[in-house]
Amino acid sequence: MTSKVGYNIDLEKRLQGSVPKKGHTQAHPTLLSSTSSSDDPRDVLQGEDRAWFSHWKPFLAGLLLSLVVVQQFPRSEQPVICSPNASSVCPAASPIAPSVHADLLKQLEISYATEGFKINSFALLGGAVKIPTEMFDDMKVPGQDPRWDVFNQLHGYIDSHFIQVYRELRKTTINTYGLVYHWQGSNPDLKPLLLTAHQGQSFPSLLQTSLEELKVLHVIYVDVVPVEPLTVDTWLYPPFSGTWDGKWIWGRGSCDDKPGLIGSLTAIEKLLEKGFKPQRTIVLAFGIDEERGGIVGGTGIRDYLLSAYGPNAFALLIDEGGTLEAHSDGVIATPAVAEKGHFDLRMSISTPGGHSSVPPEHTSIGILAALIAELEANPFTPHLYRNEPYFTALQCQALVDPEMDDELRDLIGKARYSDKALADLEERLFRNPLSRALAGTTQATDIVHGGVKTNALPENAFAIVNHRIAGHSSVSTVKTHIAAVLLPIVKKFNLSLDAFGESLNGELSQKTSGHLKLSDAWGTALEPAPVTPWLKNPAYDLLAGTILNVVKTSARWNNPDIPVIVAPGTMTGNTDTRYYWNLTQNIFRYGHVSRFDKYNGAHTVNEAILADAFIDLIRFFTIVILNADESKIL
Repeated sequence: MTSKVGYNIDLEKRLQGSVPKKGHTQAHPTLLSSTSSSDDPRDVLQGEDRAWFSHWKPFLAGLLLSLVVVQQFPRSEQPVICSPNASSVCPAASPIAPSVHADLLKQLEISYATEGFKINSFALLGGAVKIPTEMFDDMKVPGQDPRWDVFNQLHGYIDSHFIQVYRELRKTTINTYGLVYHWQGSNPDLKPLLLTAHQGQSFPSLLQTSLEELKVLHVIYVDVVPVEPLTVDTWLYPPFSGTWDGKWIWGRGSCDDKPGLIGSLTAIEKLLEKGFKPQRTIVLAFGIDEERGGIVGGTGIRDYLLSAYGPNAFALLIDEGGTLEAHSDGVIATPAVAEKGHFDLRMSISTPGGHSSVPPEHTSIGILAALIAELEANPFTPHLYRNEPYFTALQCQALVDPEMDDELRDLIGKARYSDKALADLEERLFRNPLSRALAGTTQATDIVHGGVKTNALPENAFAIVNHRIAGHSSVSTVKTHIAAVLLPIVKKFNLSLDAFGESLNGELSQKTSGHLKLSDAWGTALEPAPVTPWLKNPAYDLLAGTILNVVKTSARWNNPDIPVIVAPGTMTGNTDTRYYWNLTQNIFRYGHVSRFDKYNGAHTVNEAILADAFIDLIRFFTIVILNADESKIL
């Protein structure tokens, strides 16, 4: 049976026990086909296992048939590229700079280079970091939880420090604390630009089209992840100090994502001060709870934007996400054109209770441990596909990365047209956990709970396993894999099973030892995002050209001839863009900050951003706004 989204699903093979065992080498799928799934289990169980699956076959058929029906999401169809010419896989972009507004940009660049502007910008970011807009998973809706009140302080800070924005842009509040700013353009026929971020803390040839096709959206979030109280003493500076030490700006949210919030507002404030009046409408959207899934801010902003502007109303959307990989002799920028899906599995075990002095052979916690171990022994198998962003990013990296060894560079090149080389490349790359995570579906057991007292048998235990779903897979494929992996453990411990709504009560004994329920932990399953095209897409060309210009004119590198490659990337996590798929086909997740510009990364102790990197982020927002305003390729 073949599913509607191109996954080769052999139902009989699944029913006969088709899970790859740890250490087993699988045959590679048809690599040139977009209809093969890297997550399909393929081994065949033997002996009594086969007989047991045959015994349960009527029940399993109903389960698996319900799981393999996959919802079809709109998805860009990238061509399969087998050309030996690397430039066909990683087309070179040209720097794009504003021409109509060249003098304006020159004035702004002079201003941005002054010590006064820099110090003021550092203070603006530091002041926002000082406001602890922490986001907790258990927060009730605004108005029912006092922990939201701190967002009032941030809003007052924005209004008082960005005077021109406050006066000139139309502000709309969404669900009390979400913010949408509308900067009206002079030409109402042009699609707007949308820029997004979040307000709080928590984390690789141009087409000519009419100007009458562009609006731009910028989405940003204002929430941050909380600071673990036990770690406060390990910070070099207090976590909400916003300290600039002469090099770094410190504090929770200094990397994720208050630079996006303050950087975009600073760019617009300076443009307004210079009297700039856009042709193209610009919309800013600042979410409030991206760090817990955007259930209040992201959904509310989506509903408002769809109501106010309509579906597919924006020329492009730029959100946080992809970064720069900056070396002294080359730069690779990876705006994310794709975002993995998401599924949290809840495994709940119920067994009889009693006194611990007369225990059964296995308690609910012991059975749960066996289930977790079985999942971890049978991970999803990653694969490289030539029509996915990660493969293109590898080709681009091979062109410019000075640290890549020649053997790997040669293998990446040959993989464009040789299936054997592609399989060899997989074998080498997937020794690295990051490469496996970028290419395939991941699973991580993050929460375990069971038992209430040392002398009482645990009647209930549960674990939650987080899955990040590869673009070539689906929620249904993940569920099918989980059910197939765990069925032998269900048999071993004589359990009844409710697998995602399908009840499977075996007849191996008259009385089962317990019950296992598999479910969506929070009801938040998310399919992989539609992929934004990166080949012959004017919006991608505009973004890539802007990135090249910003890097090559940056005082940080002081080298207009520095090699710069822009390659499509994939987000392994999720942003509020999950709610914005219907607003535009051109969604880019990109923050123009290198990992080397972050002292210790985001969501951890000693979060800090390199101050000079923040100035370049302001430059990026300025130039992308000016380029979009006068672009003839969108």
